[in-house]
Amino acid sequence: MNVLSLFDGMSCGQIALNRLGIDVENYYASEIDKYAIKVTQKNYPNTIQLGDIKNVKGEDLPNIDLLLAGSPCQGFSFAGKQLAFDDPRSALFFEFIRLLKEVKPKYFLLENVRMKKEYLDVITDLVGVEPILINSALVSAQNRLRYYWTNLPASHPEDKGILFKDILDEKATAPLSETLQNRFKLTYKDNGARLVIGTTALDGRIGQKDRVYGINNKMSTLTATDYKQPKQVYVGGLLRRLTPLECERLQNVPDHQTESVSNTQRYKMLGNGWTVDVICHILKGLLKKEVL
Repeated sequence: MNVLSLFDGMSCGQIALNRLGIDVENYYASEIDKYAIKVTQKNYPNTIQLGDIKNVKGEDLPNIDLLLAGSPCQGFSFAGKQLAFDDPRSALFFEFIRLLKEVKPKYFLLENVRMKKEYLDVITDLVGVEPILINSALVSAQNRLRYYWTNLPASHPEDKGILFKDILDEKATAPLSETLQNRFKLTYKDNGARLVIGTTALDGRIGQKDRVYGINNKMSTLTATDYKQPKQVYVGGLLRRLTPLECERLQNVPDHQTESVSNTQRYKMLGNGWTVDVICHILKGLLKKEVL
């Protein structure tokens, strides 16, 4: 089969197809981040990189069996300014629609964040199918709610019951400074959430960047901006940051898949990526289709 992946990133779609044992003749990837491309080419050297989506033309491609896309979401996210289609990054969604019409794939899958209903309705109308909202927590140790639009049969995966303690990096040896260790102990609080167990803020408030997470529940959503300050976790009596390996496991990515680039870039691309086992759950519908 021929696959076209838009905004391919580190190629989580290819990880999922490989995990399912689906043979791909040609995998075309549109991506502009050089670090994500480096990781993809290291792990999948036969990937055909097409560059900027704006330069990808359906007429230049063979028949496409599967179109994948996780268009930039910054303009839609409740965590952002919600500029929606006025944000040039989220406006790239229309490039997906253009190529959906141009290549006319047999099957497609589009992923995006939770958003206001007015934006959701626009996307749904243009794509032509209703989305399904799936929480990655069902198949990983991460809470990550995402919408998926697809013409494959879509359902919620079974809950595997994975907690953060199940995916710990046992070799992590980089505790935070003694100052932060002591600050956490002095300001320890329980805000009612089983995951957020405290803070390193001087005033004791549990703000987003100062939160300390425990190991007996799900980790909060990884984001592309986590590279600025990876989340703080309390493990074995010590306070430390999430490691890149733990971020890989939170996204169901194979261990060490991203280690060919700096940790900064690993955090960034993993925060931008897909939870692989959610994609596997949806794409397993291909195994029942004549395309294979």
